[in-house]
Amino acid sequence: MDHLTYDWPDYYDWTSPGLDYDISYYTELAKQSGGPVLELGCGTGRCTLPIALAGIPVVGLDANESMLNRARQKTRQINLKEKIKWVNGNMTNFDLKQKFPLIIIPYRSFLHLLTIRDQVHALNRICQHLTDDGIFAFNVFVPSVKHLYEMDNRYSYRGSFPVPGTAETVELIDFTEYDHFSQQASIIRYFERYSQSGQLIERIRTTFRLRYVYPAELSHLLALCGFKIRHRYGDFRRMPFDRHSQELVIEAVKRKV
Repeated sequence: MDHLTYDWPDYYDWTSPGLDYDISYYTELAKQSGGPVLELGCGTGRCTLPIALAGIPVVGLDANESMLNRARQKTRQINLKEKIKWVNGNMTNFDLKQKFPLIIIPYRSFLHLLTIRDQVHALNRICQHLTDDGIFAFNVFVPSVKHLYEMDNRYSYRGSFPVPGTAETVELIDFTEYDHFSQQASIIRYFERYSQSGQLIERIRTTFRLRYVYPAELSHLLALCGFKIRHRYGDFRRMPFDRHSQELVIEAVKRKV
């Protein structure tokens, strides 16, 4: 049996379903804002496209051109070209020459900013692109000391995911190393694609890094860059954020001068 050849964005889409209720949360915010919306770290458009389907104009910015090419392909397939603009750029230095009533960074993409300097640069750019009464919304995971210790220098199985339109599956495995001084994680990710009979078809290896942040640290960063936190939630159903929360969802506004 012949097997189709897939690219990296395909594997990303298959194994990145998002977090519970996150698309609904961000789409609801987009509707409330009236648009246009700016999404930073948009990837292949997992959140961007539903916002456009809701009738809200949206700009999706990402530094990875191959991910954007897949997003553009999806846009053509569902005829949303008039609602979406895709921009290849970095969230630390973008200049779109317009302001937005809503700017979002879904799916923990803020954590790909690997230094405090990059975080500050990105927050300053966001502040400059946000309307005076606009909202900046994003989410990150909450670091657990116990979890960081248990995951360090270990392999972890992330799950099995179906390949749409086939009987194949992809299994996801991570190897993680932490540098706790810089609060960075280096991750080697393996995608293993199997046939229905369990035969290994393809194995892809990729690497990425992230910088985890603590809630108090994030509050200081936002204040430093001119923001005031309007809401903190522990999930996308707007449950209160507390010591048991594993996710931190933030809605921030510009601090009045």
